[in-house]
Amino acid sequence: MAGIVKEEKGKVATRDGYGKGLIAAGKKNKNVVALDADLSDSTRSDWFKKEFPDRFFSMGIAEQDMIGTAAGLALSGKIPYASSFAIFGQRAFELTRNIISRNKINVKITGSHAGLFTGEDGKSAQAIEDISIYRTLPNMVVIQPADAIEAEKAVLALLDYKGPSYMRTLRNPLPIIHNNNYKFKIGKGEVLKKGKHAVIFATGTMVHESLKAAEILKKNNINIYVVNIHTIKPIDKKLIIDLAKKTNCVITAEDHNIIGGLGSAVAEVLSENYPCIMKRIGVEDRYGESGKYAELYDKYGLSAKHIVNKVKAVIKNKK
Repeated sequence: MAGIVKEEKGKVATRDGYGKGLIAAGKKNKNVVALDADLSDSTRSDWFKKEFPDRFFSMGIAEQDMIGTAAGLALSGKIPYASSFAIFGQRAFELTRNIISRNKINVKITGSHAGLFTGEDGKSAQAIEDISIYRTLPNMVVIQPADAIEAEKAVLALLDYKGPSYMRTLRNPLPIIHNNNYKFKIGKGEVLKKGKHAVIFATGTMVHESLKAAEILKKNNINIYVVNIHTIKPIDKKLIIDLAKKTNCVITAEDHNIIGGLGSAVAEVLSENYPCIMKRIGVEDRYGESGKYAELYDKYGLSAKHIVNKVKAVIKNKK
């Protein structure tokens, strides 16, 4: 697969991990099928198409049809992975709710090109509400991998999971933080860095920004936990509560609206179990704009340097 994974100085996009995972799933189980809404080259589901042309369905620009067809295939014994851009997949929300989620049908939905990380495509394409939308649906698992290897492993984990899911993938390359022996477990957070002064629960791109921030903070004698929350639902309640008790200072970081996403999920857990000082870092209830993602992260307060300043302020309030 090394020949088709798009790399940029050691970085790989999570959508590439999704494409690689689809092929692996297809080889593992002949009932795996893939559907796409006219964006297969961008979502990387076309990699599956090249390997298994008879098990790929191009639905055109018709996301509702894609979801309805995926449901029918699942009820016929197939294991469908249906993909589109995150923003366009929301066109089929009513069908996702009333057919897939309500009946707990085994359909794996993937939304690519999400968040401000999408960059130059601008606010019309930068889905910042998708995690919130899918998280509200009963029976729905919600996943956002932090790197391409994790994306590949998540596809295979979902193959063994019987039920509906939504996975969020990204266009631009990200550093690889896992190795091929990494074991992905749905619903289990991953401690990447230990500390004592605070804990950052991060997801997706913000795992990388948080790791960079942690290194900067360390030079200032501030040591923090960095936790990869790849599964927003079901969220790892035990880990969240345990680390909140250890630090009494919680920060969340996500490339998503702070309303309804990871920050809201963590706040829900803590408010009922262990109220403590907390700060949500994310898109602050406004739309993005066109620009390079690094510039947008800096402008919208998502970059490592902004995380550093916000962590320092929260720790100061704790004292």
